[in-house]
Amino acid sequence: MTTQARKQKGAAAVEHRFHNAQGAEVKTRDEAFAAQQEVSPEAVAATAKLQLNSGAAVTFDLEVKFDPNTHPYVVLGGQITGSICGAPWNITGGFIGDTIRLDAKRAGSGSCADTITIVGEFQNPPAYRGTYGFNGATSSFKHTTIYHC
Repeated sequence: MTTQARKQKGAAAVEHRFHNAQGAEVKTRDEAFAAQQEVSPEAVAATAKLQLNSGAAVTFDLEVKFDPNTHPYVVLGGQITGSICGAPWNITGGFIGDTIRLDAKRAGSGSCADTITIVGEFQNPPAYRGTYGFNGATSSFKHTTIYHC
C-alpha cells in the first residue's frame, strides 16, 4: 500500500459518522444499531389517501394508516368520509398490497349498515378494482379505488 493510499484510508476512517434509526447522529456503531426504547406507535405508521368510486354518485374518501415495515402493508386504522351513509366510518383493519382489504365500522349516526368491507386487486395505473359490501358482505357493489395525492 502506498503512503498516499494509507493517508486516504486513514482520512476516510476519521470522517465516518453513525446515525440511529431516527436519523440522529451518534458516536458509535453500537449506538446506531441499539434498540430504540422511546419509539412511539406513530413512528411506525404511514398514511395513504385513497378515493373509492362506484358509479357517478358514490365517492368515498379514505385516509388509511398502515405499517410501512410490512408487506402486504398491515392497516392500523383510518377513516372513511364522503358520500357514504353514516359517515364518518372508522377503519378497523385490513391490508394493502397486491390486493386490498379494508374493514370499517360506522361512527356516524343514521339507519345505515354497521360495517363495510372493501376488497380489490391491484391494477395499473395504481388503483384497486374490486367490490365492497355492508354487514359482512364483500361483493354487493363494484368499485375502483385510486390513490389520491
